[in-house]
Amino acid sequence: MKIIVAGGDGFCGWPTALYLSKKGHEVSIIDNFSRRKWDGELHSNSLTPILTLKERIEKWKQLTGKTIKFYEGDLNHYDFLSQVLKHVVPDAFVHFAEQRSAPYSMIDREHAVFTQVNNVVGTLNVLYGIKEFVPECHLIKLGTMGEYGFPNIPIEEGYLHVQHEGREDVLPYPKQPGSMYHLSKVHDSHNIMFACKTFGIRATDLNQGIVYGLYTDETSMDPALINRLDYDGVFGTALNRFIIQTAVGHPLTVYGKGGQTRGFLNIKDTVRCIEIAAENPADLGEFRVFNQFTEEFSVQDLAERVQKVASEEGMPISIDHLKDPRVELEEHFFHAKHTKLQELGLEPHLLTEDVIRNILRTVIKYKERVIPENILPTVNWR
Repeated sequence: MKIIVAGGDGFCGWPTALYLSKKGHEVSIIDNFSRRKWDGELHSNSLTPILTLKERIEKWKQLTGKTIKFYEGDLNHYDFLSQVLKHVVPDAFVHFAEQRSAPYSMIDREHAVFTQVNNVVGTLNVLYGIKEFVPECHLIKLGTMGEYGFPNIPIEEGYLHVQHEGREDVLPYPKQPGSMYHLSKVHDSHNIMFACKTFGIRATDLNQGIVYGLYTDETSMDPALINRLDYDGVFGTALNRFIIQTAVGHPLTVYGKGGQTRGFLNIKDTVRCIEIAAENPADLGEFRVFNQFTEEFSVQDLAERVQKVASEEGMPISIDHLKDPRVELEEHFFHAKHTKLQELGLEPHLLTEDVIRNILRTVIKYKERVIPENILPTVNWR
């Protein structure tokens, strides 16, 4: 299968490209290196040192004999995207190429506008490119569980059966996003659903939970293939941030009461979910939605799990509760369905103490790279 991975230099895209390549697929990466540029803007870095994409791809070929092609460019430039689609003629287009940080989108007006334009226009270009040049291509789009918000009823996988005044219908599940980033994802979903219905293209929207972890089997093959690991208050996710705070002796920073509950999954499951979606494509004209996570935890739960492992490793650490910089419920009901991917063959890697311990031991090796002023949140939703 010929597969394009847009955003293939990023945290999810890079291990996905390697995984699909190892499985025998013909993989091409599109990237414009925005994620690396944002490190410069924010005076931040990946905790793990990462080589240039060219060096990574060359090392992959040395180790496996497999070639990953690379096209440098921006999905917002339709002429560029069109040429790539016509040249590759992909069977599947895996779309990771968006600004993915809620805090980044809430820095100020400029960052909100950039996030919405970059994400929504880029996805619109992909939809029209598929329609015009590769109408059989299956769009696999990374969405987010954050699109749903936190309703006081269970969250279905994309759609809700509604009965109202004697009539019934199956409708898109109502969205209550909590940031300009999450709003951009909602706009994406609406645009993709419209394109499937109107143009007859096929798409799978993967509403992904929060991803944790560092290694996949492929990125573990050589230090040159290591994935990036973010820890700052803008791009760092809660679990990875807690583990890095432990390594440098900083209290674990829980926002508010810590009752915010989310869906989580291991990076190893992220790459497997992409494979499952690619091997089981949506039908032409179908907009399919999978909730892509394996477990639910509150932020306080995660902090206590890390604290327990840290104590066993002889690294006692305290938990601090900070005033929540976000506008969100700090305690809420959360129950979301997530059965479709497991029915298609996903076997989850769960968050065990050994998983946390292994990440912690790796993080300790690179703790001198931590920039201390980036540990605490700097973006206020208000």
